[in-house]
Amino acid sequence: MARRPLPRLRLGGAEGTPLIPFLRGRAFARTAADGVADVLHPLVALSRGLRLLAATGRRKWVELPGDRRGPVFTLVAACGFVLFLLPYGPLAAAISLIGAAGWAGRGRAPADSGTPGTDGAERLRTLYEALVPYFSASEDPSPLYSHGGDWSTVFDSFAFDDGGRLTRLRLRYPAYFTDGEPAARTRIEQLLYAKSGRGREYLFEWDEEANGLSLTVLPALSTAIHAQRFVTAPGETVLGFTDPSSVQRTLPVLAAPESCEESAGDAVDAVDAGGTGVERATGDGPETHDVPPVVWRTGPRSTEPHLLALGQPGSGTTTLLRSIALQALPHGEVLVVDGGGTGEYACLGGRTGVLAVESGLAGMLATLEWAGHETERRLIGANRARQLGHAPPDDIQRPLWILLDRPSAMSHLAAADGRTDPQELLAVPLRHGRAANVRVVVADQLDAAEALSDAVRRHTRARVVLGPVSSEQVTAVLGAPPHTTPTPEVPPGRGYARLGAGPVHRLQVPATPDPYDEAVSEAERQAVLRLLPAPDPAAPQAPAPVGG
Repeated sequence: MARRPLPRLRLGGAEGTPLIPFLRGRAFARTAADGVADVLHPLVALSRGLRLLAATGRRKWVELPGDRRGPVFTLVAACGFVLFLLPYGPLAAAISLIGAAGWAGRGRAPADSGTPGTDGAERLRTLYEALVPYFSASEDPSPLYSHGGDWSTVFDSFAFDDGGRLTRLRLRYPAYFTDGEPAARTRIEQLLYAKSGRGREYLFEWDEEANGLSLTVLPALSTAIHAQRFVTAPGETVLGFTDPSSVQRTLPVLAAPESCEESAGDAVDAVDAGGTGVERATGDGPETHDVPPVVWRTGPRSTEPHLLALGQPGSGTTTLLRSIALQALPHGEVLVVDGGGTGEYACLGGRTGVLAVESGLAGMLATLEWAGHETERRLIGANRARQLGHAPPDDIQRPLWILLDRPSAMSHLAAADGRTDPQELLAVPLRHGRAANVRVVVADQLDAAEALSDAVRRHTRARVVLGPVSSEQVTAVLGAPPHTTPTPEVPPGRGYARLGAGPVHRLQVPATPDPYDEAVSEAERQAVLRLLPAPDPAAPQAPAPVGG
């Protein structure tokens, strides 16, 4: 038997005309509801403000130690009695209360300060119970944290994402907690990281004066920024890009949608949602965006003239060296030593300004020995010019960059062959490089850090660590713990940077791949090739790039 369709509600009369009275009645009801909401808006604001003032007073009362509640109550009661005796005192108090309530409730209550859902309340309650052993003491007569206590008294604000996980939390802790000890802080941060969800980067901000701790989930840094000519002054090198709150400077960059479409993935979408300054370009061409950079300043007055970059295999240390070389060539000369022998610097061979690209042991030793003599020659020339009251010669003022990739591998080969350790030849450029306008950049794998010489570790005060690393590894390389929680999986070029005694910055190195690599997209290859200087007529020509 065929099923008969259900009868539909007719919105017209017998001749199909609309039900005008019905629609007019619904519109009138909406208009009346909006009018009532406008009329009652002051009352709603006052009630919201009174509720907020009451909650604040209750929280302050709970925070007071037991021995101070009596004097505070007596003081408040005395003030109320004096107001009652004064002429127009009660009226003035009522007007003041109404004004304070109106000011406190002038805007809508934030969504994260209200009552969370069932899942959110359960998460906050679990987090509160987990913090009790760390934020409570048996001698405290009225502890903020106690088993079975109210979590709303210590969690001032919070926010959840669509999946129900915490994205922001502001909590208070007792004054006797040892927030000045790094070990105590680390325990709390590890607990919050485990309970709030792993696999994300959290920013912890400790407010020792107010006994408060803020937890914020940081959006992923964009990987859609490729190699390009950055707007910097001579002596400034862009190592990568970081969070807007870390630096007070921005640079205009081009983020092409086709160049990093596949590599960016969800990371770019997270950056777009978090508002870190980079958005996916639309249309046929790239768009310019202002992003916060990590700028490394070199020169005679620089306190960090040399750089050390460490990372896991495939973390992007070679990409960082290529990016530095492309930025250094317009203003100086570059000497590349490829200790790994992978040939990823072949694109620089035979270019104007590139003195040599060495990958063999004999060539490396000869090149580094020449670099030491060149440093001494520059020192002598600058000293003579200063004694005569003249400006230094132009060949001394032009910077010389020594880029050394994986020196530990060549040190092992040199020791097996009975030759001089290549790192020993770096002692003179490292020690006198700032005065001679010589900059040394060393990159190696993280597990080979112990094989680096004392001169390299002592004179490279600008540090970069890339790849999936732990907080202990970041602290060992940079000399200070990271301000965020490192994630186990990161894209190439992601890590941390610290310039001298400055703060630790999150870092994303601009995509600077080998243009001769077949796996590189055409847009990224052309971006690198456009930055390469013209070939040197006196040098042998490099092979043509793939697809060029």
